[in-house]
This record gives sequence, C-alpha cells and structure tokens, in this order.
Amino acid sequence: MNRFFCDAWRALLLVACPLTVQAGPPFVTDDPEPVPQGHWEVNHAFTGTHALGETTAFLPQLDINYGAAAGVQLHVMPQAGYSATPGGQAYGAGNTEVGAKIRLTPATASEEDWMVSVYPLHELSSGNAERMLGPGAGSTYLPLWVQTTRGRWTLYGGGGYWINPGAGRSNAWASGWVLLYRVNDRLQLGGEVFGERSPAPGERGFSGFNLGGSYGLGPSCSLLFSAGQGLSNVAQSNQGSFYLALQKTY
Repeated sequence: MNRFFCDAWRALLLVACPLTVQAGPPFVTDDPEPVPQGHWEVNHAFTGTHALGETTAFLPQLDINYGAAAGVQLHVMPQAGYSATPGGQAYGAGNTEVGAKIRLTPATASEEDWMVSVYPLHELSSGNAERMLGPGAGSTYLPLWVQTTRGRWTLYGGGGYWINPGAGRSNAWASGWVLLYRVNDRLQLGGEVFGERSPAPGERGFSGFNLGGSYGLGPSCSLLFSAGQGLSNVAQSNQGSFYLALQKTY
C-alpha cells in the first residue's frame, strides 16, 4: 500500500505544467473568492491525518471547481480513501463533496474591501463506513466566508453550521481564519487556526492549526502544501496532518 501511494504521487507530480496563488486549499478554512466565469480550477491532492493510533488518507482527491457564472462557482470533490487501524487496512471510494460558492459583494470592489460569499456544501455518503472510509451518513455545511488584502497580507475566514444527521452524530458550529503573506510573485506562506464543536454526543470539540502555502510552477500550475496538528483534544482529533496538491487552472 505504501508503495502504491508513493508511485501514484510521483506520477502526479510528473504531469506537465503549462503562476497562480489561490486561497482556500491547502487549508481547512475556505475563502470567498469564486473561480472566474468559464474557467476551471482542479486540485490533485494527497491528504492525511493520524489520531488515536489510526491513519486516514485520501489519494487521489480531486477538488474540481468551475466558474459557472459571474460570482458563482460549482464544486465537486470525489476522492479515494485509505484507512489504517489496529484491525487492518482498507482502500476504496470515500465520501463525495458537492457545493456552490456564491459571492455576495461586487466583483468591482477593491481587494482591500471585504469580499463576502456563502458556500453551502454537502457530503454524499459514498464511503463505506464498515471499512472506515466514511461516517455512514451525509452532512451539510452552511458557512459564510470573508476576505481582505492589504499590501502583501491576505486575511480570510469565517465559519458556519454543520448539519450531521444519523445515529451517534450531532450538529455543530465550526470556524477558522487564515493569514497569508506574499513573499514574491511565486511564493505565498501563512497559517490558520480552526475549530469545531463536538460532532457527536459525548465527545469533545476540537481545534487545530496548519502552516503552509503555495508555490507557482507556471502560468496555470501551483504546488499547494500544509501541515499541522490539533491544539485541543489532540489525541482524539489530530496528532498530525498534511496536505499536498498540484493545482491546475484552465
């Protein structure tokens, strides 16, 4: 299995790249800026988390976004999941995320003004819960995201409400904030803090952080990267996590 992941990621990085700096991925916290109308943004990602002696990962994770109209982005994210627990390993289809980002503020506003968007998401229960490849039920997230840029600094964040139906699950509030610094035309670095109330009765909520950024490889290709861990309830939620992706725009 380890060789499979290494070979698959090596093949991904060999894809030819024809400089973009984007918010959102590689962080948990999303941004309010939709993909321009008529354009595509695809993140070919490899991501994973370790907690409670168990590891979950997604490879490949295809974060596909399309600018369907001015200020409107459609989103779908199919992914293959991997889990390693004391009971064994599993690899197969994970949950599939769909959504639509809708900008509420004018596109003509200055980047120093606050951009505001809603971004409702729904996770389809396509992962097998018995094989630890999904929670066994769908979820819906209703967030509001804001962003402003001042010189080389960009701040974005917000949050919303998770609707988690199903036995042993409960609804929860979640939020996060990201601060980025544009080092040069290619490199952007920063970090985030995020948290969520308990998504299940009797469990504690959690918070965490990530450090990362993006590096432009060409006019329409970037490398996205981040790593972090939990800040509270660490052993149960996140003892270590990472995100690595090749972002292509069309």
